[in-house]
Amino acid sequence: MSDLDRLTQSLARNLKRWRSERGFTLDALAARAGVSRGMIIQIEQARTNPSVGTTVKLADALGVGITTLLDHEPVSPVRLVRGDRAVRMWSTPAGSSAVLRVGTEARGPLELWTWRLMSGDSRTFDPHPEGAVELLHVTAGELTLVVDGTPYALPAGVSATFEAHDAHTYRNDGIEPAEATMAVSIPPAR
Repeated sequence: MSDLDRLTQSLARNLKRWRSERGFTLDALAARAGVSRGMIIQIEQARTNPSVGTTVKLADALGVGITTLLDHEPVSPVRLVRGDRAVRMWSTPAGSSAVLRVGTEARGPLELWTWRLMSGDSRTFDPHPEGAVELLHVTAGELTLVVDGTPYALPAGVSATFEAHDAHTYRNDGIEPAEATMAVSIPPAR
């Protein structure tokens, strides 16, 4: 089984499980996530590999981290994630990427990411649920964070935190690659 097949199967199994645990019908989850009922059915039947944006919307609507939806490892008191088991969520032809390193559901989803943005690349994200927080530490280059239309320059060594319930963008306006570590905390679904 390929990595993509394993990921698709894990997402199908975990989406069904968390939707059931939350007591959401297909229609209720579709409305909460802004994703079509048909797309959710296709995902739960492992007939499609949804975009990162769709996966994030479903995770946010369920109040879980995307690591929880994509996880295929057995549960243990200590969870070690080798570098080759981390999930590359997106990449660009220029070499930019985001890798989800590890996450947990303790007191709501908490995720740890590493990011690499090449010169001129950017990523814009829809708002997370109210109460979501992102923490960012730039380790190389300079990253520009845009929240509610206001840009913030973050050179290497600078950290930032913000409430992520507004659309936000990460971009590299410099000439060198920008690298950062990011943590995302999402409140549990109510």
